[in-house]
Amino acid sequence: MTTKILALGDALGNLAHFGLMLGQRFDSVDVPLLIEGLEFEAFIVDEGIRQ
Repeated sequence: MTTKILALGDALGNLAHFGLMLGQRFDSVDVPLLIEGLEFEAFIVDEGIRQ
């Protein structure tokens, strides 16, 4: 079993939102719930390991 850690931070690196999800679940299922209602000036993504 694997777990994905989702974290959103502000411009200063402070944690704004945090979530855990099943590793086998598609990001498109839980990420929209995590960012709903937020406004972004920039969006930085860590793609991790590409397979």
